[in-house]
Amino acid sequence: MLDANSRYRSEDDGSFSDSELPESPEGAKHRLGKPPRHLSVIRQCASSARLAQAQSELKLGSPGLASPLDGKPGFLPSFRSGSCSEIGPKSYMEDEHICIDSLVDHLGAAEDFPAPGAFYGVFDGHGGTDAATFVRKNILKFILDDSHFPSSVEKAIKNAFVRADHALADSSSLDRSSGTTALTALIFGRILLIANAGDCRAVLGRRGRAIELSRDHKPNCKTERLRIEKLGGIIYDGYLNGQLSVARALGDWHMKGTKGSLCPLSAEPELQETTLTEEDEFLIMGCDGLWDVMSSQCAVTMVRKELMLHNDPERCSRELVQEALQRNSCDNLTVVVVCFSPDPPPHIEIPKTRVRRSISLEGLHVLNGALNGHV
Repeated sequence: MLDANSRYRSEDDGSFSDSELPESPEGAKHRLGKPPRHLSVIRQCASSARLAQAQSELKLGSPGLASPLDGKPGFLPSFRSGSCSEIGPKSYMEDEHICIDSLVDHLGAAEDFPAPGAFYGVFDGHGGTDAATFVRKNILKFILDDSHFPSSVEKAIKNAFVRADHALADSSSLDRSSGTTALTALIFGRILLIANAGDCRAVLGRRGRAIELSRDHKPNCKTERLRIEKLGGIIYDGYLNGQLSVARALGDWHMKGTKGSLCPLSAEPELQETTLTEEDEFLIMGCDGLWDVMSSQCAVTMVRKELMLHNDPERCSRELVQEALQRNSCDNLTVVVVCFSPDPPPHIEIPKTRVRRSISLEGLHVLNGALNGHV
């Protein structure tokens, strides 16, 4: 009997040792072309111009960018995070994650980017740990080293994903059959850039409402199915080419052709940009082991309630993992919770004239999500 929760239809249970970045040819990053043009992006946006503006204003000592949503120029988020990883019922732990609340402290003030800045990532490996470990160690470096950074951050991120994918193919010490999904969050000032390749998910908590900032790349997703079939791939029983339960991933070179060729299994991320305001309280990033058993709204409601009690993102991440295990998640579990304020979320008063007392705020969000097909 096949495990429907396994990323591979027939998963290799072998474990692999960590490996370092293989030496790249000189000038490789300048020769790295754009990702294939046929792949879609959630939204092409002008975040590069806004990042440049943020960089300029923050370096000049401005208190922050004026928000188009709240009109309060003094708002700037502060970052604090917590994480939790559990092996769950599986035999091997193949998840990796990274939490950097201050890029300046982590990398040094010499780097050319505005403060405050933060970086987070969740990497759900399969076929061994090689790919997930490698991407965790190197993805941020690939972004910052790209020739397009910081003038065009979107290009830098997409190039970094492709470069990491190619490095996995070039290495003689990493298993070519190992693969990983990748979900990253790069924050400069109030600009939040989510990049996703695979079925991890990023969800923003906005005054109790769940805002999904990534799309799960499952083979049966309509847009992914059309892309896969156009490139000659097939979907069998929900698996890409009958083998893989995701439509995008880094690594898995036993399923790909030569580097640079069009392939049903894509390493290019989809990008989503958000300008944070005081309404945005926290971000949840989790692997599919969480979202297989919990809706986005349920997770946001749970985290908000817990933050109001103890204001500890680390405890919130542990509680989400434990709740997923109680709901019989069949996968490894990794959760990162990022708060944008040092204070706990405020109580929300519901006007009596608009909402009956018998309906809670959380109930309204769940009902709204059901009507919109998100629950």
